Amino acid sequence: MNRLIRFLPVVGGAVAGAVVALAVASGGTTTRSVTTTVIQQAAGAGLPTSLSSSRGLTVNQIYRNASPGVVDIVVTQNSPSVNPFGGSQQTSGEGAGVVYDRNGDILTDEHVVAGATSVTVHFQDGRSASAKVLGTDPSTDVGVIRVNVPASELHPIPVGDSSAAAVGDPVVAIGSPFSLPETTTGGIVSAVGRTITAPNNFQIVGAIQTDAAINPGNSGGPLLDANGHLIGLNDQIQTNSGSSAGVGFAIPSNKVVKIAQQIIAGHPVRHAYVGVSLSANSTGGARIATQSDQNGNPPVTPGTPAAAAGLQPGDLITAIDGKPIGSTTQFSQTVATYLPGDKLTMTIQRGGKPLDVRLTLGTRPASAPTG
Repeated sequence: MNRLIRFLPVVGGAVAGAVVALAVASGGTTTRSVTTTVIQQAAGAGLPTSLSSSRGLTVNQIYRNASPGVVDIVVTQNSPSVNPFGGSQQTSGEGAGVVYDRNGDILTDEHVVAGATSVTVHFQDGRSASAKVLGTDPSTDVGVIRVNVPASELHPIPVGDSSAAAVGDPVVAIGSPFSLPETTTGGIVSAVGRTITAPNNFQIVGAIQTDAAINPGNSGGPLLDANGHLIGLNDQIQTNSGSSAGVGFAIPSNKVVKIAQQIIAGHPVRHAYVGVSLSANSTGGARIATQSDQNGNPPVTPGTPAAAAGLQPGDLITAIDGKPIGSTTQFSQTVATYLPGDKLTMTIQRGGKPLDVRLTLGTRPASAPTG
């Protein structure tokens, strides 16, 4: 069996190119289980750690408090064989995860467990347990796995409010880079509100950028604030070498928890879908691209809500239900608050004239058009 370290999806160059294939999120995947876990916000989580009354914990204190709730995840997969006669071979990958509750639910990245034939979880104290994948969401790169171990052996990490993260706040990452579990690194929040690309090529908005060193194998591990609260799952790096260059991204905890709770409850989670490609650099609104991408995908995808509503290439979307839209990112964030089937009114500029367009949102397909 070939052993592979679980790699973070690597972001090369700019996060968004000239055209962004868009369909905006408002949920997660299909899952199961019968209980919904309600996570109470940790005290003081509503303020950035840099502004809280407490000066926060040391890195050592954060590690000692949180590390029992961080697990090493080893995944076995079947992949095509290099044998010229065909067949398949087993490979294994490695990532990290966060204990979410005492029912055995563990949060990780979707790409860590995608296509898994077996999942093994290793705890800090040396114990191991097999796990099953409850569900994953490639649109947000969130996955939930479950282990059957006594509740007394589980140590959930408190969840913080990721919307309170501010540039300059101290953060700590824990994970298994290069098969080295319990590796701890520190840094700051470098930026918030970043847009990164999900495994299915749709956009994830609101990611937290950090300079804490994360490398292949950190995927799914926690990004912790100065109080030791989870504010994100480490997900991607931007690099030219394949290793940390000081630019990493985490899926914000508020988004992770929203998806995870639906997965754990067994509810199918769908994402709202518009069906347009938007120019990344538009100003004064979100502008639909004016030409097809290099793979021939048109700016307005046929058969989508956008096509049915009569949206056209070059339209500048300036408001949704009266709420001003100033950028492509703001468009994504706004549509993310709706559900498939919701009706909304888009205010657009076409030929220099304002126009209101009624649109019924659809359900996002399994993957976005590439290109």
